[in-house]
Amino acid sequence: MLAAAAWAGHHALTAFAVAHDGALASRLTVVWIALFLIFLLQTFMYHLERPRKLTPRLARQLDALHVAILVPVYNEDPGYLRLGLESFLRQSRLPDAVHIVDDGSTNGDYAEVRVWWERAAQQAGVATTWQRVPNGGKRHAQAHAVRVSPEADIYITCDSDSCFAPNAIEEALSPFSRPRVQSVAGIVIATNNRANWLVRITDLWFVVCQLVDRSGQSAVGAVMVNSGPLAAYRAGIIRDNLDGYLNETFMGRPVNFSDDSMLTLYAQERGLTVQQPSAICFTAMPEKWSHFNRMYLRWMRGSTIRSVWRMRYLSPARPAFWLHTMRWIQMVLTQMVTVWMLVVEPIAYRNMPPVTMLIVPFLIGWAQGLRYLSIIRSDERIRSRLVTWLAMPGAIVLAWTVLRWLRWYGIATCAKTGWGTRQNGAEVSLAGSPTSVLPG
Repeated sequence: MLAAAAWAGHHALTAFAVAHDGALASRLTVVWIALFLIFLLQTFMYHLERPRKLTPRLARQLDALHVAILVPVYNEDPGYLRLGLESFLRQSRLPDAVHIVDDGSTNGDYAEVRVWWERAAQQAGVATTWQRVPNGGKRHAQAHAVRVSPEADIYITCDSDSCFAPNAIEEALSPFSRPRVQSVAGIVIATNNRANWLVRITDLWFVVCQLVDRSGQSAVGAVMVNSGPLAAYRAGIIRDNLDGYLNETFMGRPVNFSDDSMLTLYAQERGLTVQQPSAICFTAMPEKWSHFNRMYLRWMRGSTIRSVWRMRYLSPARPAFWLHTMRWIQMVLTQMVTVWMLVVEPIAYRNMPPVTMLIVPFLIGWAQGLRYLSIIRSDERIRSRLVTWLAMPGAIVLAWTVLRWLRWYGIATCAKTGWGTRQNGAEVSLAGSPTSVLPG
C-alpha cells in the first residue's frame, strides 16, 4: 500500500509538472521535500515500537508494586460504570486497590452499583473506597482518590466508562521494568463501535492515530498524551505535582480539561513516556455529532494550551520537544499546501490541481489503516472490522474538512476552558448499544 501511494504521488506530480511546465513543482519543491521527509520519519518510527516483554525476575518485581486505580465518576451511565468495574475484577493481574469518587453526579447516587461493587471487591481481595464529594471537576475527583491511597506505587487513571481487556493491567505495568519509564499509555478502542457510522469512523481514526502517531513517539520514549481511559504513572508523578495539577490556569482562567496530557507532561519532565500497544481499553465513543463536536473542541483547545506549556517547559535536549515542533511544522505546511493548491493556483495561475492528486491521501490512509486490523476483538468478526477499514475515505474526508476547521477554531478559542459535556446526564447508554457484553 505504501508503494502504491508513492507511485500514485510520483505519477500525479509528474503529470501536473508536464501539464503546467513544472511551474507548481518548482514553487512547492521545498514544501514537498519537507512533508515527504516528515512522513518517511514517522513511518520508520512507528514500525520500531514493540510491546515490552518481561523476564520472570522482572515480573516478580512488578508484582510487588501496589497498583491503585483512580475512577472519577460524573453523570455516567450505570451500565458502563458497572461494566468497567467488572473488568477490574477479571484481570490477569488484579489491582491492589480501586478508589471511586462520585463527583457530585446529578443523575443519581449509583446505590445499586456501589452495593454490588463493594461486595464483589471484598470477595476478590481488592481494597476499595467509594466517596461522594461536591462537584469540583475530574482533577479534583482524582485528587480525592490520591489522598486516600498514600501506599500506591503506581496509579492507573481511567474514565468511568473504561472497560479493561483481561490483561490490560499486566501489560500496562510491563514497561515500568525500565526505571526511566515514568508513564505508560494503553490503546483505547470503542466499546460501542457498531452503534452507528459516526462511532465506526471515530474508532478507526482514533485507533490509527494511536498506532501511527503515538507509536512513533513511543519508539523514542516521547508519547505526548496518555489517553484518559487507560494510563499508568509512577505515583510520585501525580503526588508531587498535585497542587499544580489542580490549579492550572491559562490566560487567568482555570483549565478543566486536558488532564491526561498535563500528567503526561509532568512525566516527560522526569523521564520516558511510552505506549504499550498490548494494553487494551474499551471506552464509549460519542454516538451523536453534538457530543463528538464538544469532545473534539475540548481536545483541540487542550492541545493548544499544552503546546504552549511544552514549548515553555520541555528541554530541547528531549526528543519530545522536537517531535512536538515537527508536528506543528507538518500541520502548518499541510495547511499551506492545501490552500495553495485549491485557492492560489486556480486564481493566480489558472492551474487546476489534477484529479489524480486525490488518490494519494486515500492510499496512504488505507495503508496506515491496516494497523487498525491488528487489534482482534472477541466480540466482533473480522469482516465487520474490514468494513470499518474500508470506510477510511470517510475518515480522511472528515479529517480534511470538518475536523480541520474545528481544529483551527479550537486553537483560536483555546481560552474557553470549560468542560462542556455530561452537564445533563450520560450521553451514551450501554443499554442502547449493540455491544452489551464484556468485550475482550
